[in-house]
Amino acid sequence: MSTVDYDENESKFMRKAKENPFVPVGMAGFFAIVGYRLWKMKSRGDTKMSVHLIHMRVAAQGFVVGAMTVGVIYSMYRDYIVKPREAQKALDNK
Repeated sequence: MSTVDYDENESKFMRKAKENPFVPVGMAGFFAIVGYRLWKMKSRGDTKMSVHLIHMRVAAQGFVVGAMTVGVIYSMYRDYIVKPREAQKALDNK
């Protein structure tokens, strides 16, 4: 796609979000997990700070990897199942 295909006022983030809707989901989940774990830091008990931060990082990264996996599966579904069906329907209608 060239830059002519996009609206001049549309941000790069919004273009990427339309192309792959799981990017904002992954980002939101990442920030939600980090925020929650930072908020829970005061009640971590006798757990060391480094262990708490490692758990926070692993949870946030796990959510992002999960969102990326779902996004790739969705893209493959859209590209290899939905588009060929639409192309076949177009050929059948001619």
